[in-house]
Amino acid sequence: MYPQQIIDALRHVRYPGTGKDLVESGMVEDDIRISGFEVSFSLIFQKDNDPFMKSVLKASETALQTYVDPNISANIHIKTISHKPNAESQKAGSPVNAKHIIAIHSGKGGVGKSTVAANIAVALAKAGYSVGLLDADIHGPSMPKMFGCEDARPYSVEADGRTLIEPIEQYGVKMLSIGFFVNPEQAVIWRGGMASNAIKQLIEDANWGELDYFLIDLPPGTSDIHLTLIAELKLTGAIVVTTPQPVALVDALKGVEMFRNEKVQVPILGLIENMAWFTPAELPENKYYIFGKDGGKQLAEELNIPLLGQIPLVQSIREGGDKGIPIVLQEGHPAGMEFDRIAAKL
Repeated sequence: MYPQQIIDALRHVRYPGTGKDLVESGMVEDDIRISGFEVSFSLIFQKDNDPFMKSVLKASETALQTYVDPNISANIHIKTISHKPNAESQKAGSPVNAKHIIAIHSGKGGVGKSTVAANIAVALAKAGYSVGLLDADIHGPSMPKMFGCEDARPYSVEADGRTLIEPIEQYGVKMLSIGFFVNPEQAVIWRGGMASNAIKQLIEDANWGELDYFLIDLPPGTSDIHLTLIAELKLTGAIVVTTPQPVALVDALKGVEMFRNEKVQVPILGLIENMAWFTPAELPENKYYIFGKDGGKQLAEELNIPLLGQIPLVQSIREGGDKGIPIVLQEGHPAGMEFDRIAAKL
């Protein structure tokens, strides 16, 4: 065996966050050592808590045994280009002190992105994590209603010598939305710059405290707000939400490509297919594929990204959102249990 064989084999392993192979991504360190059937080398990750680390290590070992020799014993070392989001955020004036900052995105409106974001946030809080949720959809804020706190009004507090906005806490989730500051019947008619500045203020001038997860419910599409958040925060990764229908999948693909852009480089943590099928309450075993079958699943496979889950089109999910009680709070509900599984995967 010789080093080039090892490198060629690792070209068959793709990093899920970008879709590029390990060699193309510059993740293979130039320290390959070969002794008989024992091979040692290092893989370089951006951070020590990379969500794809274990799967990449396993895939690398499998690739060596498949494309070089089945008897290979691989000793793979991990190196990280460690950047600390918490410290860097504080240096930039942002008090968001979160272990993981995750954007939840959809290419188009109406696919249930906010419903997904609300239920994942509550599922993580139920699991014992400290969770913050930012409703970054300036023109269509929906979190106040989905959390049943439309009448709440954030107040200011003194913290670290600064006057900060105290997030509203509901179901164990700390939350801020422009919807708390405007009349619900009033349209927010702002240009891109004004909307971006409002989002920056909700991030930088809020008393978020220490969080395990900071989720951002992004507006649909690609806009100034997306670029502002990517520039302001060191995102751990992004989740893309879509329905199975082709017109939604085209826009979901654009969202994935935005995060994968070489100037952005935000890992895609996974895709969620919402409204995957319709199941009537009186026929719980039946599935009707109103918007097409497995479109999101197939897109995830094509892009080589994880499929975090498939959410059915169920009336009680809609009712829970309208009543301000996310479905994940209903113990034993199949859809709520699916959100719990998605949170566990995340």
